[in-house]
Amino acid sequence: MQVILGLNFNANERINRSIFFLSSALKAEKLPTIHQKKRMKYFYIFSAICALLIVSTQRSNAQCELGETEVQIIISTDSWGYECYWQITAIADNCGISTVVEGGNLNQIGCTGGGNQDATLGQGYNDNTEITVPDICLTLGNSYTLHYVDDYGDGGAFFQILIGGYPVYEYTGMGIGGTFDFLVEEPSPYDAAGHAIMTYSYSNPGEIPIVAEFFNHGTEVITSVEMTYEIDNGSAITASINGLNVDPFSSFIIEHPTAWNENVNGAYNVQASISSINGNADENPANDLVEKEITIGPGIPNILDSYIGLVPESIEIAGVPEGVDHPRDLDFHPTLTRKELWVILKSTEDNGGKTIKISNAGEPNQTELLQQDENAWHFMSLPTGIAFGENGNFATSPGVYDANHDGGSPFTGPTLWSSDPEIYAQPSGGNGSHLDMLHESPYSMGIAHEIDNKYWVTCGDHNEIMSYDFKEDHGPGNSDHSDGIIYKYPIPGYDEDSEHEVPDHLVLDKNTGWLYVCNSQQNRVIRINTNTGTPGSSLPQNEPVEVYQYMTDFEWEVFIDFGLDEPTGIDIVEDRLIVSNYNTGDVMLYDISTGTANLLTTIPTGNSGIMGIKVGPDGLIWYVNSITNKVMMITLNSVSVEEVLVVHELKVYPNPATDNINVSISNAFKLSNAKIQVYDFTGRIVQEQLVFGNGDQRIETNNWSQGIYSIALFNGDTFIGQSKIVIE
Repeated sequence: MQVILGLNFNANERINRSIFFLSSALKAEKLPTIHQKKRMKYFYIFSAICALLIVSTQRSNAQCELGETEVQIIISTDSWGYECYWQITAIADNCGISTVVEGGNLNQIGCTGGGNQDATLGQGYNDNTEITVPDICLTLGNSYTLHYVDDYGDGGAFFQILIGGYPVYEYTGMGIGGTFDFLVEEPSPYDAAGHAIMTYSYSNPGEIPIVAEFFNHGTEVITSVEMTYEIDNGSAITASINGLNVDPFSSFIIEHPTAWNENVNGAYNVQASISSINGNADENPANDLVEKEITIGPGIPNILDSYIGLVPESIEIAGVPEGVDHPRDLDFHPTLTRKELWVILKSTEDNGGKTIKISNAGEPNQTELLQQDENAWHFMSLPTGIAFGENGNFATSPGVYDANHDGGSPFTGPTLWSSDPEIYAQPSGGNGSHLDMLHESPYSMGIAHEIDNKYWVTCGDHNEIMSYDFKEDHGPGNSDHSDGIIYKYPIPGYDEDSEHEVPDHLVLDKNTGWLYVCNSQQNRVIRINTNTGTPGSSLPQNEPVEVYQYMTDFEWEVFIDFGLDEPTGIDIVEDRLIVSNYNTGDVMLYDISTGTANLLTTIPTGNSGIMGIKVGPDGLIWYVNSITNKVMMITLNSVSVEEVLVVHELKVYPNPATDNINVSISNAFKLSNAKIQVYDFTGRIVQEQLVFGNGDQRIETNNWSQGIYSIALFNGDTFIGQSKIVIE
């Protein structure tokens, strides 16, 4: 037996079993996960040193016996390479039985060292390196087991098994370790596997694009495919897609040219597959199909103007009896029909924050679930914000300087989580249930979602706004952050709360690309045009990431600098912006349709301490109060949402106008006590008059100042509609 460079081979093993097991403690499959894709660039990196490895005194390198084939293994370590140990045995044998080859930290870990946390530097593999183990001769058609053991218990090692030079299998070590079963079989020329349907789980009625990710497991370059999708096992919609250039063993995302047109709300099963590759039948149809449940439902209605002229009433949704303690932010799950509200709680630095999931929020069948991740002390320490993405993941921002709490240099930043109840706050056997974390933002005081796994945070330590793209998550409890992309946006004069108590929440208008940021210390709201900017100089990294740079030449401006008193919460629906004030508890409603902030009304909540604020699936305003320890909803008194949404079209002409205007109201005969109110750009009522009859209503304007005015229609105290008019 030879032991060279931390690798140990038993050359006399010849295995003749053909049973193939797919179940294992860790995911083992021919389909790479999203996380696994990022290692594709390492497929053909070979170590010259490891090439000296002696497999056996009975045969020379790369000279396999009849019926065998050469297999190679590439191991990619994380930032703690010495924590890894692995070995290959006969299928389903225990670690240490019928060992074929082993590697990593042989002396300190071995088969039984998982989770012991006693390995030391200088043993086994180096950090963040790729090790190639060549010339393993295994029997074609037989199955084997790869055993992985992690000393610390946070996984992180990534394995590729190359057969015939192709990376046929990929595995990511998780937790304290586990087993991976694989079959030694050379790949076919044409084999495209379904990986995931990328269409979001929740969509509004209308045309819905069917986008899916596939993986080329074949040895031929894919230039064309036939893609098919079905809805609830209905008619197959098939189309040819040409002009592709997909290399062997790489993933690709394609959109079906025929969109799914659905106007009925409900849950649907969507299946997608590839049946033909370059005009040839797929040679492995067993892995073709991928499916997903997609819910069709309404979007968030823009009924915020309904609050104009009303005396608001706040209803308590949850409080101390439900576990609410110093809430700082809230957000709704993107599947709006679930009306699932998540609230983030500050808790303590040593223990870490908590979440309360409120299902059917505000409904008679509402339920609450208080949860805390086992490693929240690091990954959710003093959280300040929470934001959901359309993919069902959410991210939180930590309000601490150093998430390690060891008095060293700062090592903290936003954390990505899954909302899947089988993952979040469940024992992972590793480093908590988090999906990813990046560590360049001490005192992150707010967070907003952009797309996929990309988020924006306010960084109190740097006094900057930062964008974080986690890219492909590393899986629950693991630690590979190497694909992270981080940009810093320095804002002159920006400064956060020195006590790091009042968060500066932010929200992205995904239709325009403008990012709106509360700046509580300066009593203002700024905004950044995220469609602008040029990457600048690179920055020193706390950990290896793909990009960490300044952004230069981006457009930004002070958007609101009057009438605010420690603005902290913020949200946007279409052309309406709401901002909450921590000191007063007031919520300001703005019209931003003209590119400036025109105050429409101020909505008092009656209590200081308001922090995060959100427009819910019902179009109503929801917020948390960190002083009263309550989750609240601002109602429209006795007005129902359905009543607000009754269509009464309001037309104002001429526009622009000088001396007078005419207001035309459709369905005016349905209004019993109608009135018109006119507001200037500050939200001040400049004129009010009752509606008489069903004809046009004439309003004299010759005494009005030049500018933009809002013409609002009410039926009693119920807001009906609004229009804009320019007076010259």
